[in-house]
Amino acid sequence: QVQLVESGGGLVQAGGSLRLSCAASGITFSMYAMAWFRQVPGKEREFVSAISRGDYNTYYADSVKGRFTISRDNAKNTVYLQMNGLKPEDTAVYYCAGVRATYARSIESAYNYWGQGTQVTVSS
Repeated sequence: QVQLVESGGGLVQAGGSLRLSCAASGITFSMYAMAWFRQVPGKEREFVSAISRGDYNTYYADSVKGRFTISRDNAKNTVYLQMNGLKPEDTAVYYCAGVRATYARSIESAYNYWGQGTQVTVSS
């Protein structure tokens, strides 16, 4: 049984930082490309960041480039999203996603495993 479990969300003031974690089980984590998406109520889920397996290529949405950093620890079966310089517009539910593939992609349909999400709220 595959599980992706996010943690680390919460309430933070604008300019603050949070680190999200996504712990995977039931998969050979090192064989998976991983990603983070986010969703605001009433809007479509949007791509935030992704990391490939192997060479660890990383990808970011323009809106978070330079502020967010994705990383992975294959020994811990975990992918992280370090979020610095948070803005109120970063408020959303953040979802972890995975797919058994070499390269990460920015489209939602490319991923077949999803976590339940963790709420991030940034106050102004």
